[in-house]
Amino acid sequence: MKTYFILSAIGKDRPGIVADVSEVIFGCGGNIEDSSMSLLRNHFALMLLFSTDKEEVDQKLSSDLKRLEWEKNLTVFFTPISFEEAHPGDRGGSDRFKINTSGIDHAGIVFKVCRLLADREVNIIDMKTHRITSAESGTPIFEMDIDLEVPRSPSEERLRNDLHRLADELMIDLVLRKA
Repeated sequence: MKTYFILSAIGKDRPGIVADVSEVIFGCGGNIEDSSMSLLRNHFALMLLFSTDKEEVDQKLSSDLKRLEWEKNLTVFFTPISFEEAHPGDRGGSDRFKINTSGIDHAGIVFKVCRLLADREVNIIDMKTHRITSAESGTPIFEMDIDLEVPRSPSEERLRNDLHRLADELMIDLVLRKA
């Protein structure tokens, strides 16, 4: 019977982080099924879901990951998950959307946009943000791209209006479109 795990790791960027983590997983008979990895300035972060057919791997996995933390200076967390969590059913009743924003960087953009979405039971599937410097003025510009699952209801237009009102308040450009 397969056992499933979610694992996250972060450390100062260097070549070999993915190889080190995946070696531990492979050593436990693991197969990486889904992953997301990214360089965040000078730190590398990864999240992944993996499965293994081997019995009783928790102890080996735990000790090998602790060794990896000490030897390679990584922070690693892992937890077992159920089959149902690893294989969620169809999330019918929702539509996929994308939000793209940009504007002068200031505190609160992520919080206010995400709070509005959460209050309307909109699920964030993926989100990427970054700060760049305007080539023309040197002004810090904040950009955010979000993939969403929006419940199907007659309130799509309300969500669109609420987001545009918030964009005006935050003085950012915001585009909501179906994916």
